[in-house]
Amino acid sequence: MLNLEGLTKGYRGSQTLFAGVELMLAAGDYVAIMGESGVGKSTLLNLIAGLDVPDRGRILLDGADLSGLDEVSRTLVRRRKLGFVFQAFLLLPHLTVEQNVALPLALNGVSDDRRVAHLLAAVGIGDKGHRFPRELSGGEMQRVAVARALVHRPLLVLADEPTGNLDPDSAGQVLTVLRQQLKRDGAAGVLVTHSPGAAATADRVLQLTRAGLGARETP
Repeated sequence: MLNLEGLTKGYRGSQTLFAGVELMLAAGDYVAIMGESGVGKSTLLNLIAGLDVPDRGRILLDGADLSGLDEVSRTLVRRRKLGFVFQAFLLLPHLTVEQNVALPLALNGVSDDRRVAHLLAAVGIGDKGHRFPRELSGGEMQRVAVARALVHRPLLVLADEPTGNLDPDSAGQVLTVLRQQLKRDGAAGVLVTHSPGAAATADRVLQLTRAGLGARETP
């Protein structure tokens, strides 16, 4: 479903950020990526999402080579096949919880109130659909973000430090909900995190270095 083949990315014109990144994910796989600050974890997510292009290598998502598509085509792939969970939540303050969750559906020209209601109930905030983000706690806002990432049934969910702004209890709850919903929907997931505890909720933990991506060794 997702294949990364020899990805190499540099910055500032010449310095290599990472090289030779290889990864293969099937539907339902959930991996965590760790690494030192500045090694390029968020850059790797941006490459997978088609927000940036590699210097060398290929990104194959559901058979399509993202690095060979133009920006319009990559945008359509993001809308239809990818879901995103960000550290800063990125909810739209003027929309209700229900409207925020429904946004990926609207961008794809679809309306599915039952799917929205189902996911809000699944993430434990089924009674808060008519509220606005300012009325929610940080943990509740991140649950909204998880529901929004999954509402359009994406093939792949990308989560970039999704619990970095949360207290430990809220973080644990959000990570549990994220894993449960990924497995229930059969979506693959990539979690970028600095937290070993967060990484432990994934099926595999990988370490990104300048030399590539490999299994993380247990201390």
